[in-house]
Amino acid sequence: MLDAGHGYNTSGKQSPDGLREYEFNRAVANYAKLLLENYKNVTVYFSHSDQRDVLLTARTDKANSLNVDVFVSIHSNAFGSGAWNDVGGLETYVYLSRPPEAIQLAQKIQHNLVLATGLENRGVKTADFHVLRETKMDAVLVECGFMTNRREAGLLRTETYRKAVAEGIVQALTEQFKLQRKDNAPKVFKVQAEAFERERNAKQLAARLKSAGFDAYIE
Repeated sequence: MLDAGHGYNTSGKQSPDGLREYEFNRAVANYAKLLLENYKNVTVYFSHSDQRDVLLTARTDKANSLNVDVFVSIHSNAFGSGAWNDVGGLETYVYLSRPPEAIQLAQKIQHNLVLATGLENRGVKTADFHVLRETKMDAVLVECGFMTNRREAGLLRTETYRKAVAEGIVQALTEQFKLQRKDNAPKVFKVQAEAFERERNAKQLAARLKSAGFDAYIE
């Protein structure tokens, strides 16, 4: 189950310049669903709705009633009072009891998102979030960048970044569950542009490629 956190009408969940968090969350969920449909024996459910804000209890109740294998909640972060600041990066959360398989998936998601985006690695953390506590299956919550960081808010608006985040999450799921691509699934070919000794130079090239509309990854 993919969970696009919050909803269009959730108050306060937006960047200082008006980007609503749900707009980003739902876009990533949509891209991730399309990617997951290329794999065998995978059924994707959404906990959210584009017509109304869905209560947290309804989201976890739906996941539990469907007995899904994993629950992935997609969010973007914020820091401070809501004004622009320099705090940024990626975080992935599991429940306080640190379920072993959830930890493994969270680590895979965190690793793949850092590779896919080049943002700061803020690590895997624990929290008593409702969607982590009340789900019967392994659950993770992913914070995919800060809406209160001007640079990252700009990324959150782009389809290139949204696709990169979705690809990072799906790559982690394929690794965790050893998913096999369908025979008729479209093949993906990747091109390595250049290798650098300095990380700064690699990030500069990746930024130029992304600004030109290409997906760029740093490994």
